[in-house]
Amino acid sequence: MRTTTVGELRILLPDLDPEDLDSASDLTDDLSDAIVEDASWRGAALEDVRIRSSRITGADLSESTWEAGTLFGCEVTRTDFSGATLSGVTIERCAVTGSRFTGARLTDVRFKDVLFEGCRFDYATLSRVSAAGAVAFVDCVLTDATWSACRLPDTVLRSCQLARLELDSCHLHGADLRGSSLHDLKASLGNLRGITLDEDQLPDITHLAVTELNLTVRRR
Repeated sequence: MRTTTVGELRILLPDLDPEDLDSASDLTDDLSDAIVEDASWRGAALEDVRIRSSRITGADLSESTWEAGTLFGCEVTRTDFSGATLSGVTIERCAVTGSRFTGARLTDVRFKDVLFEGCRFDYATLSRVSAAGAVAFVDCVLTDATWSACRLPDTVLRSCQLARLELDSCHLHGADLRGSSLHDLKASLGNLRGITLDEDQLPDITHLAVTELNLTVRRR
């Protein structure tokens, strides 16, 4: 069993043996125990597709649509989901590294034991995305993204860029944001209830409170 720890969060990760994987390039309804390199699936329309125990590297899924289905026990590296639409997809026990979700739309997506590392989610929209288990974003760019009605308790966002990230009606209780930039975060304080910060982030939270409460701060 392969695991990693981010902060105080333990994440169960895929444990793939390359010798057990067969080379593949076509995306069928079920892709299992496959190794995929540099495949072009740009603009693909996927419905109830299930991908299991596979390693995907350098694939192009930009502008694609994926409704329902699962991504389970997979390693996804340097893959482009820019402008893609994912709806009702479950992502479980996956490591996603160096991939791009710029401008992607994720709706009713469910995460469980997922590590996003070095990924770009700038201008992405996450709606009703939920965590059913451990989830971590490490060294990710989430600038100018929008999270709406997301339930991501205990999620770790470590060393991430969150400038102008907009949070609307989100539940992040127990989330660990230590080490992430909160400058220009767009969120009411209710979205940040119960999160964990370090002392260096307190000025940014103070600025949010002053803005939300319309406080007047004057020098004596």
